[in-house]
Amino acid sequence: MKLDYNYSALLIVDAQNDFCQGGALEVKGGDKVIEPLNRMVAFFTERNGRVVATQDWHPENHASFAASHKGKNPYEMIDLGEVRNQILWPKHCVQGSPGAEFHKDLDMRPVNFIIRKGFRRDIDSYSAFFENDHKTSTGLNGLFSSLSVKTVVIGGLATDYCVFYSALDAAALGYKTIVLSDAVCGIDIPAGSIEQALRLLEKAGVIAIPAGEIQ
Repeated sequence: MKLDYNYSALLIVDAQNDFCQGGALEVKGGDKVIEPLNRMVAFFTERNGRVVATQDWHPENHASFAASHKGKNPYEMIDLGEVRNQILWPKHCVQGSPGAEFHKDLDMRPVNFIIRKGFRRDIDSYSAFFENDHKTSTGLNGLFSSLSVKTVVIGGLATDYCVFYSALDAAALGYKTIVLSDAVCGIDIPAGSIEQALRLLEKAGVIAIPAGEIQ
């Protein structure tokens, strides 16, 4: 697939230690996304494309952590304010912690912007564009609009959560949206969530192709 790099951006979603091998919220096989992401970073940089990364950046007592709710366990569901069916997660990506750092092998040198999300205590943020109330903006759409971005290419973690919601919102906002099928990995909680996410993305018009097909 050929892109116009003057109007395209690579969006790296949450390629952080806590989502990779040995992390607090490990995505099995998550480390495998780093190599194709680095290839795409180099590819975009050589062609003057924009490169943006998101970073989960939670306070110590974030409301999405099971530990913040007495008697609750990871992966239970609760209503969190106006957000229904919020999954409670193990404590992860705490601000300033090693787990919140980007994977050591990810080439961050060409990254133009970092969008931190999930830093408000009482609401989680899966999407790179909006928090989980689907109306509080992270500022990414405004950034892309100011840069005249028309196409967003997405890779990172996890397929069925932050990648899924980022791609879904990108498509809904009118961007041509591509998910790099070999540069994403899912957590599959609950079981079947990866398959469902991919099906819904296809229905929304999101294109899923391996990095090697980007020209």
